[in-house]
Amino acid sequence: MNKIRKGDEVVVRTGKDKGRRGTVLQVMADGRVLVEGINTAKKHVKPNPQAGIEGGITPTDMPIDVSNVMLFNPKSKKGERVGFSVAADGEKVRVFKGSGDVVDI
Repeated sequence: MNKIRKGDEVVVRTGKDKGRRGTVLQVMADGRVLVEGINTAKKHVKPNPQAGIEGGITPTDMPIDVSNVMLFNPKSKKGERVGFSVAADGEKVRVFKGSGDVVDI
């Protein structure tokens, strides 16, 4: 079970996009995450008329290390660390370490 999952809203802790929020699009096996609108780079794309790809310079989201993002807590309106706990029914759930609230409701 990962602390950061696809679809989570995260806050960037370090780097050029520090403080910005975005949604996780993909979690990679090597410990990086792809966040929507974060860590964008301009990529030069070669046109391919057969595939319908228009050439030019396009902004592309690049992966960021999972250690550089924190899960966003909507109650406290800031990023918080995440831990695990066992619920009353025996299910393992993610919880915010600061407040103890369950992440997945």
